[in-house]
Amino acid sequence: MDVYHLSYPNHLYINPTNESYSLAVGFFDGVHLGHQAVIQGAIDKGKELNIKTAVMTFDPHPSLVLGGRKEKVFYITPIQEKIEILKSLGVDAVFVVRFTSDFAKLTPEKFIEYFIIQTNVKHVTAGFDFSFGAFGKGTMKDMEHLSEGKYSVSVVDKKELIGDKISSTRIRAELTVGNMEQVRELLGRPFKLTGVVIHGDKRGRTINFPTANVEPTEGQFTPATGVYAVKICVQETWHEGVCNVGYKPTFNNPEEKKLSIEVHIFNFDQSIYGEEVTVYWYKRIRSEQKFNGIEELKEQIGKDKQVAIEFFKKEEE
Repeated sequence: MDVYHLSYPNHLYINPTNESYSLAVGFFDGVHLGHQAVIQGAIDKGKELNIKTAVMTFDPHPSLVLGGRKEKVFYITPIQEKIEILKSLGVDAVFVVRFTSDFAKLTPEKFIEYFIIQTNVKHVTAGFDFSFGAFGKGTMKDMEHLSEGKYSVSVVDKKELIGDKISSTRIRAELTVGNMEQVRELLGRPFKLTGVVIHGDKRGRTINFPTANVEPTEGQFTPATGVYAVKICVQETWHEGVCNVGYKPTFNNPEEKKLSIEVHIFNFDQSIYGEEVTVYWYKRIRSEQKFNGIEELKEQIGKDKQVAIEFFKKEEE
């Protein structure tokens, strides 16, 4: 799969082979089931027209550039993970367009000129609510109206699950409360977090529950505090485990707020500091809580571990 990083006005696409594309366009944070329907539509159209399929996405999040958001933006799928998922879906090329102040000022007509026609797109597929151009004034009706016969357009209707629209906003809301089973349904796969194993306080070893302290890649969304049944990939091997996201209230001063992500990996005893790991999140077992001592904590971790073991056993049935 080819990946092209574009920006306006200096780094636009130069088509070296005059390749034509069926293009899916959108921000696609999460690449959830609704996004996948748009991308599959582009793939199907590409096969019909006997041309390659491409996805156009944008980086960073528009709100970072437009200034409408005060809090930090966290991604369900950071750009590199997004690219990996698109590759797994069978896309031939990805255009990552840098979202800058100059790009944000482009009129709908100029967006089409530089990023659709100049890219030799023969068909555009997008969701019903996709907008483009300055102030998001361009709609999919405009996309079709401004085509001048140079490309065709398909619009994919909203996709619903349990009576509500599948959306990145909805997924973030579910992550905020730790509803990983619902997130999994909306994404079509478990939520994924990557990071590097760093040194922690090593307290887990003293209570016979050693943990891998995971420092997540910057910009990733972290689920709600609590204890989860997870799978973790270490050195290309998957292991089951339980993960605690929180502030360790049993040991820490409540005034010192430092969030940690710690995974107790079942049947595992290796030093993995510095390793990049991937964590898949399956089920929230309970909220984080403060215990009256180490013995009470050890007893609860044992119970959490058993819940996770039973959960994964049912998953395999």
